[in-house]
Amino acid sequence: MPSETHVEQSPLDRDGVLALVRECLADILEISPDRITEGQAFADDLDADSLALIELVETLEEELSERTVGFSIDDEDLEDLKTVRDAVDYVHGRLSRSS
Repeated sequence: MPSETHVEQSPLDRDGVLALVRECLADILEISPDRITEGQAFADDLDADSLALIELVETLEEELSERTVGFSIDDEDLEDLKTVRDAVDYVHGRLSRSS
């Protein structure tokens, strides 16, 4: 019996990705998801340091690997993710390419 099974789930649409990013980020930053909007910059608006962003990436990879086997965010792409919108667009784009 395989040690890991992946449940077939429908792909996340962009709104679903936004909700997931907001939920994960809210947990990491210990704030309400309602306080997080797409236009906010991680560092300037949300006071998210590089460790918080790494934690966000790890959390998203863990959550999304259940939907898309092998989902990952490339380390070299991290520096381009400055806002919540950047992260949502990036993740949605990666999910769209893999489905």
